Amino acid sequence: MSARIQSAAGILGLALLVLWAGEDLYRSSLLITMLTYALIALGMYVPFVLAGSLSLSYSAYAATGGYAVAIGSAHAGWPLWLGMLVAPPVAAVIAVVLGAATMRLSGFYLGAVTLLFAEAFIQLLGNLDITGGPSGIIGLPLLSFGGWEPSPFQVVLMATVLTGLLAFALDRLRRSPWGVVVRASREVPIAVDTAGVSVSLLNLVALGVGAAIASLGGALFTAYVGAVNPETFSVNVIFLAVFMPLIGGIGSPWGAVLGAVIVVDLTLNVDALSSSGTLLVSLSVLVILVLFPRGVLGFAGTLARSGTALLPKRGVRT
Repeated sequence: MSARIQSAAGILGLALLVLWAGEDLYRSSLLITMLTYALIALGMYVPFVLAGSLSLSYSAYAATGGYAVAIGSAHAGWPLWLGMLVAPPVAAVIAVVLGAATMRLSGFYLGAVTLLFAEAFIQLLGNLDITGGPSGIIGLPLLSFGGWEPSPFQVVLMATVLTGLLAFALDRLRRSPWGVVVRASREVPIAVDTAGVSVSLLNLVALGVGAAIASLGGALFTAYVGAVNPETFSVNVIFLAVFMPLIGGIGSPWGAVLGAVIVVDLTLNVDALSSSGTLLVSLSVLVILVLFPRGVLGFAGTLARSGTALLPKRGVRT
């Protein structure tokens, strides 16, 4: 399946989700949760899939986004949208500092250290007065732009457009010369270093970009629900988000979005499976990795190519 078809299918899928949610508040909140996970998964896609860096601190970056919105509004009187603008650079700086400190680590050791950092960061948020301690910050005002307060449907629409634009931009970035070099640094880092491109610098940039995108997920969720506490972005978020690109397909950022939709639907929207949603996700990942290692999008692409091959070629008599 070509990148252009994947992008078109992704945009169409997001549009259908907005129509499905409509003015229904439950469906709107469910779609916001899907988009939050999609943004976190897109953030993980950059260092994890493109650069091959197994950083597991993304619950901390999402929490940075959520608390930037909440602290800015509750203590400084900022509008929520200003906190959403402040969150990405703050999260990017944290990711770059952490990446520089763990530059010599890779694989399991990098995953373990960054996971410990995420847990420590969440614990710290629960012990500070400015963050509201374990209770967090509640009662945030509605999202507004110069006095205009969008309805829940309009907020969902804006969040969907943001997610779609980021997925589209990451897809273009993946196929750009910079994206090709980043992917090459994952496979043959010595060759890329020999060519004069610093692999360490590429990893730091990838970590910063990914953290900035993930923080938008946390900021979006906090702005929509009007509250945040340390449990909102626990490390459980990581265990779900890391599977989303694998389920949807790592060949395109749209796979991360598709994986988020599938995971949230299975864990929250299917009543019959609500008690075993996480178990079902684990089994789904196992089945997909065994049968369809390129994810749902990769499997769809294989089916499309098989169907095309069966069509009679123009000018060839049968």
